[in-house]
Amino acid sequence: MVPNSAQGSESEPSTGGKKTSDRICLKKHFMKTVQYVDEVEIRDKKVLIRVDFDVSLNPDHSIANDVRIKQNIPTLKYLLNNNNRLICIAKLNRPKTRDPGHSLKPVVKRLREYLVDYKITLVDDFLTCDPKIFKDQKPNEILVLENIRFYPQEKDYSTLFAKRLASLADVYVNDGFAVSHRTDTSVIGPPKYIPGYGGLLLKKELEMLSRIIKNPAKPTVAIIGGAKVSTKIGLVNKLVKIVDFLIIGGGLANTFVCAQGHEVGTSFCEYEAVQQARKLLALAKGNRAHIVLPVDAVVASSKDDKETEVVKIENIPPKKSIFDIGPETKAQIGCILASAKTIIWNGPVGYFENPAFRRGTDFIYYSIAHNKEAVSIVGGGDTLSAISNKEYLDKITHISTGGGAMLEFIEKGTLPGIEALKR
Repeated sequence: MVPNSAQGSESEPSTGGKKTSDRICLKKHFMKTVQYVDEVEIRDKKVLIRVDFDVSLNPDHSIANDVRIKQNIPTLKYLLNNNNRLICIAKLNRPKTRDPGHSLKPVVKRLREYLVDYKITLVDDFLTCDPKIFKDQKPNEILVLENIRFYPQEKDYSTLFAKRLASLADVYVNDGFAVSHRTDTSVIGPPKYIPGYGGLLLKKELEMLSRIIKNPAKPTVAIIGGAKVSTKIGLVNKLVKIVDFLIIGGGLANTFVCAQGHEVGTSFCEYEAVQQARKLLALAKGNRAHIVLPVDAVVASSKDDKETEVVKIENIPPKKSIFDIGPETKAQIGCILASAKTIIWNGPVGYFENPAFRRGTDFIYYSIAHNKEAVSIVGGGDTLSAISNKEYLDKITHISTGGGAMLEFIEKGTLPGIEALKR
């Protein structure tokens, strides 16, 4: 076992220069696959499981949306039914220090409501706590490690920290799809030292996304929001090759609007990426994909302004900003979504936190929910938070727990957390 004082941020030692046999190793690497918990026998073991409990909280620290917790329950129950002892790793928000306001206490409280037959204990600090907590853990008991982001070694990869985590268990399971695009220690470290497997949620997420990438029903529509073009060049490059319509909204659309030759007033715009946006528009045309941009917009002086105005996209006032799509744009999008057979959505198309600017986003999830013929995948924390009518969640084919992970998997076809499990 690694000593409790393991607090460093050491990296894995270098393997040195490449050898002639590297080509053979590389070939074998591509033949490696991920095994999932329902494909192997994991029984009577201590299981270290990376889950995604990063939920949104209300001002009183109650949970606003527990979709991510619920999505992990099937894997937890599956492992518990096989007489295993579970040790859960999760984060909540992005604390810089050990902040009680980011404690997993609300999560553990909600978890107890879903798993009423099991004892669930929150471990305040697994590095300094009494080792008997782990030694005396009984089958079907769950230990939840306090917010893993309380430890700086989580983001700054530490070999010692990875070994310390691995020493707590016999096997490692990754069921946190939403964090699998990260190279955090708890995501890629433990399976270097103990056998690693994928959870049921991870399996479901990858199967659904792979289906859309490899063989989507047509017409295929993708809707992406966000802010920066520069961080989504690879994604847009990939999407225009597999979708029929790419609807771009949010701050991301502003740079493309500029690329069309229009002014966007005081709206956020990545002016240094305008040329890249022009190239992406040309690429889409060459692939016969239609990039759909706003033709009108809801503008205001600030994001908190209640006085709004609808204007054509070529007539944005110099001293106002775009905060939502306009009615003509909604009508265009509505027609596209009504006939779609596959829909991917990641990112609100307006500043939904202000009710005056959430109509565009509301319209999109309403349109998706009412298309009963389409396979729909919706992902991203902001996207899920923007869905005010929870009944619509049940009408979506698959709610992805991942935002960045979902987009990166679509772009690259794999994630660091997946590669770490391959054997």
